[in-house]
Parts: sequence; C-alpha cells; structure tokens
Amino acid sequence: MNSVILESTLTCPVCGYAKTETMPTDACQWFYECEQCHTVLKPKPGDCCVYCSYGTVPCPPIQAQDKSNGDHCCG
Repeated sequence: MNSVILESTLTCPVCGYAKTETMPTDACQWFYECEQCHTVLKPKPGDCCVYCSYGTVPCPPIQAQDKSNGDHCCG
C-alpha cells in the first residue's frame, strides 16, 4: 500500500493561480480562497473537498479509502 501524500497544488479555475498547500488529515476542506483573485473555491458536484476538485492530489481520506469500505470520504 502506498503512503498518503499530504501536499497538493490547488489551481484556481478563475485566474489560474496555483499554490501548494498541506492538506488536513482529519477533515475535508470545503472552501478555499484564492490568494490572487480572492475567489472562494467550493468542491465540484460529486467531490468531497476542494483538493479533490482543484488539486493535483486527492485528499488523504480518499487516498487512504479502503475499497472494501462503502463509506464515502468525510461521510
């Protein structure tokens, strides 16, 4: 089993600004404000957090999700 990656680069869909952030391991992040244009990012439909929608790496709960477990991230 691979280890969980804790850093992901978020890219703003409005202005294209990208910043690498450390993801929380104990909660999903539902909002993120772009430092450049101040747009507040929210998860796309079907995604649990902004990292799954706009990041280069999905959030730790999704990375570590046990395929035999029917639970959805943060659910």
